[in-house]
Amino acid sequence: MKLTKIIASAFIVMATAAASFAQTADEIVAKHIEATGGAAKWGALKGMEMKNKIAVQGFEIESKTVIVAGKSLRTDISMMGQEMITAVDGETGWKNVPAMMQGTGEPEDMKIAEIKEARRQLDLGGLLLNYKEKGITVELVGKDKVDGAEVYNLKVTEKSGDVSNLFLSTSTYFTLKSSAKRNVQGNEVVADVTFSNFKAVDGLTFPHTMEVPSPMGGTMTIETESIKLNPTIDPAIFKKPAK
Repeated sequence: MKLTKIIASAFIVMATAAASFAQTADEIVAKHIEATGGAAKWGALKGMEMKNKIAVQGFEIESKTVIVAGKSLRTDISMMGQEMITAVDGETGWKNVPAMMQGTGEPEDMKIAEIKEARRQLDLGGLLLNYKEKGITVELVGKDKVDGAEVYNLKVTEKSGDVSNLFLSTSTYFTLKSSAKRNVQGNEVVADVTFSNFKAVDGLTFPHTMEVPSPMGGTMTIETESIKLNPTIDPAIFKKPAK
């Protein structure tokens, strides 16, 4: 009888701990959304324009990205006098890659996998905003360290099955790092991004410095020079031009 009671008590403790663990994950997400501006302000964000400078292996690249939330995006990249364009409009996408960048120099359709990856940028509030409505599950793995800072490690599983780990500061609740496995041209690639230099723009907080491992070796640093929220956007810029 005593053994039965002990086992029953153990199950109660484990069930309670599991519920607390899940509740803690929800609380962390709520504090993250609040710390970056709040759900109402993110919900009012319908579009944005961002200009970046990218430094990698001695090269400096300029980029401009225009996004209509949930619908369209276009990125123009300038490097050594050459222009590269990638654009997504709904479920379709196209790109124009110069010959010097191993492209055709003509507008061409993007592959399905490329469109899927690009469309991730359309979610301006990020994965954690209204995540349950998106069919996303979030699990608190535990605590970790990112560049010496204590973080919460959240495992984020999307409806598609894609899994990411987001590392949120235990003090500011900003995302300091993301890590995800992606399939690129049949190969599994680990995409790690670290975030810093957080600044508020019209009440919403964005990282203005991002660092990612470069496929050419070393680190690629992306510095955000400007962010405009809810700018006037001409929908024609997302349409694929004729050759």
